[in-house]
Order: sequence, then C-alpha cells, then structure tokens
Amino acid sequence: MISVHKSVAHPWQCDVMGHMTTRFYMAMFDDSSYHFLHHLFGWNSAQDPAGKFGWVDVRHSINYLAEVNAGDLLEVRAELVKVGGKSMTTLFEMINLGSGDVAATLEGVIVLFDLNERCAVTIPDDIRKTAQSHVGTDFV
Repeated sequence: MISVHKSVAHPWQCDVMGHMTTRFYMAMFDDSSYHFLHHLFGWNSAQDPAGKFGWVDVRHSINYLAEVNAGDLLEVRAELVKVGGKSMTTLFEMINLGSGDVAATLEGVIVLFDLNERCAVTIPDDIRKTAQSHVGTDFV
C-alpha cells in the first residue's frame, strides 16, 4: 500500500459522541482516491480539458474498526486490487498514526465514465496495462 493522504481529525469533524463522524471518513477517502489515480497513471482533470471523461464511484464498502477522536493524526494508504474492462477495485486503509490502529477500510469500485454520454466506457489499453502492473504492489 502507498500513502495517498494525511489529515487530522478536527473537533468540528466530530459528532455528539466525540468521535469523527462518518461524513468526514468519506471525505478523506474521496480526497485520497484522486491522489491514488495520480499515483497510478498520472491522472488529473487537467488531462482532459474538454471534460469528456472522468472516474465515477459505483460501490463502496466501509468498515469502521477503531474510534477516531479530535486531534488524531490520520494517514490513508491505498492499493489497487483489480482492473477490469471498465472498472477498477481499490482498497484504502485509514491509519491512526498515534495508535497505529487501522481506523477504517474502504473497498471501492470506480468506472471510467463518459461525462457527455453519461455511461461507463472501456478503459484504454495503455491505462489498463499501467494500472494492472500495480495490482497488489507497493509503488512510488
């Protein structure tokens, strides 16, 4: 897994029970996904100035494993699990740097999406080959 995001749990991100609320877990995982796509094959929205293609989340499975409190330092790490014809499956782990605990995991499926036609499209061979070379590996 590679590091794709670092953050801190701020008091305003915590709920009435004193721990980080679920909406902010998702925000950190979402921010992490953009960094991960950049690490995989240099993707960013500037590569497509016409705004024709993008990556769309189609499934998330989140496990909350350890409480995150205000002030906890967090790191999200990611790994590519699978590359399909139109989709990729990713795994993210949110680590509490103070305790070393895995606070949460997210397994997600994303698809390459035609933003004009509003449908999933086949991942181009060059992107698929680059992505597949990273399945299950730690890379820089």
